[in-house]
Amino acid sequence: MNRREFIVAGVAAAGLAGRTQAQTQSPRIEVYKSPTCGFCSAWVEHMERAGFLVDARDIDQDALYALKARSGITPELASCHTAIVDGYVVEGHVPAADVVRLLAERPEAIGLSVPGMPIGSPGMEMGNQRDTFDTLLVRGDGSTEVFERHA
Repeated sequence: MNRREFIVAGVAAAGLAGRTQAQTQSPRIEVYKSPTCGFCSAWVEHMERAGFLVDARDIDQDALYALKARSGITPELASCHTAIVDGYVVEGHVPAADVVRLLAERPEAIGLSVPGMPIGSPGMEMGNQRDTFDTLLVRGDGSTEVFERHA
């Protein structure tokens, strides 16, 4: 290897190392929730255990409903808390793995929703009891499709 090839290889390796480090940084997620909802707090803990840097903000119900409406979350898609991560909305008890997949795939969408509060979803654990639920991908026009099915 000549000097030029050595320098080019070194620069390329440094660039790859930097990109790998940036890709492995924990995503920051802002969670807007009621100060009295233990289920929301349990979901926040689920996201922290998954490696997300969580900024949880307690807001009143009127402000939370307004945030949902501004973010494109209709009453049919709503749950108890709303989060924002890297430009996407995450509504309700969405599993961390689904959020990781969303950020990796980067589809054209508003974000993800788990409507309601299904038993057994992250933050809604109740022993061995578990509802089947879907994580929905919410498109800009308000349409949805199943992003992941959880049984």
